[in-house]
Amino acid sequence: MKVVGLMSGTSLDGLDAVLLEVLGEEVDDLPWKLLAFTSHPWHPRQKELLEAALAGGAREVATAHHALGGWSAHGVLRLLERAGVAPSEVAAVGSHGQTLWHEPPAVPTAPTSPGEVGNAREGEYGFTLQVGDPAVMAEITGIPVVSDFRSRDMAAGGHGAPLVPWPDRVFFSQPRRSRLLQNLGGMGNLTWLPPRGSSEPLVAFDTGPGVVLLDEAVRLTTQGREQMDEDGRRALRGTVREAWVTGMLSLPFFRQPPPRSTGRELFGRTLLREWLVQWELDPGREEEWDDLLASLTEVTARAAAQATRRWVRPRDVDEVLLTGGGARNPALVQAFRRRFHPIPVVTGSEALGMDPDAREAAAFALLAWAHLKGVCGNAPEATGAHGPRVLGSLTPATPGGGHAPRLPEDGWGEVG
Repeated sequence: MKVVGLMSGTSLDGLDAVLLEVLGEEVDDLPWKLLAFTSHPWHPRQKELLEAALAGGAREVATAHHALGGWSAHGVLRLLERAGVAPSEVAAVGSHGQTLWHEPPAVPTAPTSPGEVGNAREGEYGFTLQVGDPAVMAEITGIPVVSDFRSRDMAAGGHGAPLVPWPDRVFFSQPRRSRLLQNLGGMGNLTWLPPRGSSEPLVAFDTGPGVVLLDEAVRLTTQGREQMDEDGRRALRGTVREAWVTGMLSLPFFRQPPPRSTGRELFGRTLLREWLVQWELDPGREEEWDDLLASLTEVTARAAAQATRRWVRPRDVDEVLLTGGGARNPALVQAFRRRFHPIPVVTGSEALGMDPDAREAAAFALLAWAHLKGVCGNAPEATGAHGPRVLGSLTPATPGGGHAPRLPEDGWGEVG
């Protein structure tokens, strides 16, 4: 069965698309082959529209929902054209969509001082919203679309995240070797995988920020001229300010045990601006901003290492594999190697068996396969759901596609 997976992450850098072939039926030993992978960076106008939806009202959200459906459909068609595969050969598209809001279940807290009221929301479920209209995708491509993967896990009391652990186990577990996969997208999340064939449950949760705060800091200091710390140059030039790192890591999130998940609602522009006011950074002193990037880099690595010591250990960790855009940032890689020494920290396609940037899109391709087969795709031990659930909602398609207005053929970057 051939399935496509789509991922647009919290870093808002673009759309990843994977064509996956699942070669068997036995879930515990499922052979697979990655046939094609493409990554389409968002044009500035597309990114502006998505950012407007993150900050805007109902019309902005609806506009992004429709537009992202069209962009995603064309991403699928370009992927299939490159692979030489007809849409009629594809069983489904698994589309994660773009997260606009993700609020996990409340963590009950007790009063910490006389007269203070504790968190009274115990028992309330979380909720989430991803946009990217599956009906538009199905009409344009002629392929059924599985979408809205997170909602079912959250309806069952879970966090709806992370959802990559079950696919990770299929793709990356190894005989006689335990692995820790650390993803560094906009947010950071880890999956600990026991050796293949082990009945031991996996461990997975969000570790905190990945590259989102780094990217926001670069945009602020360059007034939007730059979008990221290219090759980690500025962080490598800067000096870690221990007081800043300690302050950042004092957030309650970092003390919260799994299951846990997070997003831009916590680790985003608002939080960064609060820190900038608190530390009185001088916009004219470039070295202070370099120190900020060095400190944010250290926070990402130290948060992951501390979480591993608290909630993964004493399980064995034979190696750490870095994935996501942050795995291409030498400053982040160096920080992880310092914090996880003497455990080897590795990057690259050779260690994973696929392009590290393809990991999350491949996960949603496999989750689409699981939906079609009636296979539960969540990992309740990681999300906190009441039990295993089949994830996603299916939007059927009319074979042949092409029935919805197409975006300009020569303008991937056009909003349409």
